Amino acid sequence: MHSQQPNSVLYIYYGQTREIISDVISIDNLGVEFSARPLFSDVSFVVGDKDRIALVGKNGAGKSTMLKIIAGLQQPTTGTVSVPRDATVAYLPQVMVLSDGRTVREEAETAFSALHALEEKIQEMHRQLSQRTDYESESYMQLVERFTHDNERLQMMGGLNYQSELERTLQGLGFDRKDFDRPTSEFSGGWRMRIELAKLLLQHPDVLLLDEPTNHLDIESIQWLEQFLATKAGAVVLVSHDRAFINNVTNRTLEISCGKVYDYKVGYDEYVKLRAERREQQLRAYENQQKEIADIRAFVDRFRYQATKAIQVQSRLKQLEKMVPIEVDEVDNSALHLKFTCSQRSGDFPVICEDVAKRYGDHCVFHDVNLTIRRGEKVAFVGRNGEGKSTLVKCILGEIPFEGHLKVGHNVQIGYFAQNQAQLLDGEITVFDTIDRVARGDIRLKIRDILGAFMFGGEPSERKVKFLSGGERTRLAMIKLLLEPVNCLILDEPTNHLDMRSKDVLKEAIRDFDGTVIVVSHDREFLDGLVTKVYEFGGGQVREHIGGIYDFLRNRNIESLHQLSATGGPSANTVQQAEEASQPQAPSTGALSYEEQKAQARRRRKLETAVKEAEEKVSQLEAAIRILEDQMATPDGSTDMSLYEKHAQLKRQLSAAEEEWETAMMEMEG
Repeated sequence: MHSQQPNSVLYIYYGQTREIISDVISIDNLGVEFSARPLFSDVSFVVGDKDRIALVGKNGAGKSTMLKIIAGLQQPTTGTVSVPRDATVAYLPQVMVLSDGRTVREEAETAFSALHALEEKIQEMHRQLSQRTDYESESYMQLVERFTHDNERLQMMGGLNYQSELERTLQGLGFDRKDFDRPTSEFSGGWRMRIELAKLLLQHPDVLLLDEPTNHLDIESIQWLEQFLATKAGAVVLVSHDRAFINNVTNRTLEISCGKVYDYKVGYDEYVKLRAERREQQLRAYENQQKEIADIRAFVDRFRYQATKAIQVQSRLKQLEKMVPIEVDEVDNSALHLKFTCSQRSGDFPVICEDVAKRYGDHCVFHDVNLTIRRGEKVAFVGRNGEGKSTLVKCILGEIPFEGHLKVGHNVQIGYFAQNQAQLLDGEITVFDTIDRVARGDIRLKIRDILGAFMFGGEPSERKVKFLSGGERTRLAMIKLLLEPVNCLILDEPTNHLDMRSKDVLKEAIRDFDGTVIVVSHDREFLDGLVTKVYEFGGGQVREHIGGIYDFLRNRNIESLHQLSATGGPSANTVQQAEEASQPQAPSTGALSYEEQKAQARRRRKLETAVKEAEEKVSQLEAAIRILEDQMATPDGSTDMSLYEKHAQLKRQLSAAEEEWETAMMEMEG
């Protein structure tokens, strides 16, 4: 049983004090059963105050269940979870019911409810102190002591500075200042999940429980979250299939396997090595035990009916009964190998775009897209949500109209995996029937072998699709794609809901595929070593970067500064260069008078201020446009004409702001 009952689904408070606790959570002899089937048993471990724990295991092993039990949202069958009364625990599930009715800022401020309550308490004590005159009474001194204590506590909790922390956190997760006063109902589910994550981080709980926190984040936000968890969070227990994220955040790995929990005091990559060594030891012990069992049985069968050997036979049988079977981790028991079948050879250039543009009314998703993808290339489409990655994919597939010229090469046969591909499966038919309906020819004789390779062997193959988890549905959709002979794969977020092992197998299959591949993904680890070219979507443009995903990320840091200065973003280097460019050159004859120098300095400062203000205005408008475009990319937003009117208005304002910036820069440089 759990030692305390939670107050809510999202936030679970076990008190209000903030003392540092060495062991925040203690799990003792935990066991969970579903329909009399054990999920795990006899689980014991401790979560320390600075632990960064990755909870790993195959799909269905019980990772999310473990988080819910720690959070107090689900009761174990046996065992206890002990949390000190003065500790705080916060939990972010994969899916939650989101509330409307507040702005982004107001919703985020609910994270400071305890701080606001303390502020009101301090104000009331201050009112009492100002009215009382019994300065030497014991009750007055006690009130002063409580006031001082709570006031110090308020300062430790952030005091009146919480607004700046709130804004930094929201901006780190991708929101712009213009978004703070917008209703949360205007945002898509993914952006609203970011608000919920911000609320958790702003609470600074003793323990953060995060279930797939990166599912709705882009690369920039993921990197910000990594830095936050590494430097500002207390204890963290997280479930994630983003290997790079886990490696950058965690320092300890808990693996759920065979109904047990194995505790590794190392990060994920080191855990993988140690786990391989442990499994080798398990295999050797298992083989030795099997040999011992075979020898005992052979002895019993040989001497069972000899009276002179009766005692030895009975001894061997008792030995056999007492023997505890050695289990080998089941994760590697079913080999999962993917092989996409490449059909006939395509032309040399499967995809060519020349001045391609896509507009919805006055809203321009992208324009002047020029790219050429060669046969056999593997490229990535990256960028923030709503910048047009999936839109360009739909243009290539011919699903939506566009401007410009887009040519799909000779003999190109495209296999397409959409973000919602798993949701498009018929939930009323079984796993086997789903594949049986698309299989053709001799492959129909191997359907069960294929399903077994994807961990759908035996009873799971007869389950209805509607009862599958997100990861299982994604694997099933991949099997459908596997059976189609193609020479060009377009995969839109293919790793969502896949565990790390399945992602590794998919990555290997794509790497071995002889055809052309376009991958839309924010998963750095998945793209690393897979793609040789990156197309970055942003600001209505598509930019080509030669090299892998980490080459792109390194170069982007440099390029973003250059682009920032070119489009008006704040940059110390830009200001310094502008200052140097605007420095008056010494005249060939004579020198400026003191008054002339003062006037020139005043004018230069005025121009610098104008440039900075213009830069900030451009930056804010660009961010507002990106947020609006994210909304317009949603199913509801794509039909909301008011959004397009707002977008056109913001575009006009941006154009005017850019002209102001250019004018100010020219004057300053002159």
